[in-house]
Amino acid sequence: MSSVPPARRHHTVPQFYLRGFADGETLRTIALPGKRRYRQSVRDASVETDFYALPGHPEGDDVLERALSEVEGAAAAVLRLIVEGCWPLDVADRTSLGYFIALQSTRTQVNRRTADSLAAFAARLEIGFGGRERFKARLERDGRTVPDEEVQQLWDEAMRPEGPPVQVSHGEFAEQMLKTADGLLKYLIGRPWTLVRFDRRSLITSDSPVSLVAQPDANEWEGVGYMTAWGIMMPLTRKLGLIMGDPTPFHGRVPVEEVHQGLWDSFIPVGTTAYERFFNEHTIGHSSQWLYCHPGDEHRVPDDLPEPRLVNMHIQNDPWKFNGEPNGVV
Repeated sequence: MSSVPPARRHHTVPQFYLRGFADGETLRTIALPGKRRYRQSVRDASVETDFYALPGHPEGDDVLERALSEVEGAAAAVLRLIVEGCWPLDVADRTSLGYFIALQSTRTQVNRRTADSLAAFAARLEIGFGGRERFKARLERDGRTVPDEEVQQLWDEAMRPEGPPVQVSHGEFAEQMLKTADGLLKYLIGRPWTLVRFDRRSLITSDSPVSLVAQPDANEWEGVGYMTAWGIMMPLTRKLGLIMGDPTPFHGRVPVEEVHQGLWDSFIPVGTTAYERFFNEHTIGHSSQWLYCHPGDEHRVPDDLPEPRLVNMHIQNDPWKFNGEPNGVV
């Protein structure tokens, strides 16, 4: 076994990517809704201790972090090619970058919080429909006696609108993260890609840098997903933006192999103000808690920013209020 201690400072947005928006090793970090703005090292941005740790794994607690580093290394090499002028990409490089983007969309802190939120809601339903007596019986399965006052306290905690304080395990989140990324990849590389290069204009990024663009005729109440979105976009550096566009015109008309080979990809050499606004507005709208930009680009971030978005999915208009009886819905 290696004597090297496991890495514990895990970047949910990789350092190599953040350097594309930095002045050397320094970023401007903006905490939503925008009142706190400060300079920060790339090394310290978007970090959470043991976020990807898998305690007790036979290959080491940081096995997932090391696997992510390999994906990041391949993507960093592709990004260097793009910066140097290579476009369109070949199939291998396009797939490497596509998988990095798919994984970046699933590996974030907001996705972890969303998984916890959904698990808590599911636990609330299970406990509520089972009733207070069954809940008490579960608490006493190990043979101990639980006072009624403690049962009531735990019941009240479980019946909060946000559910009991449960969390998905590190292993469950890792499995969900990787499985979802694998499933998303086809929806990324099956789209025509457009690279936009900026000269005088600049892009910002965030702690959740992959954004979905709704269809132009979509209603506000309609959800947007990776299969149904008009586009999927990500700022690659402060001077390069990637749009994975609408695949609809290609369905049944263009062999999917041609799309995968980048034969329908395009390049816009000078990004306009409209393109800058398009990218930055979607980046801000899809961010969770933090925006990141080059210190010289802070003026491109508006003063009026949204409140933090701690989860991606809310359970609204909850109709289930329980009275403590089995299946006792009020």
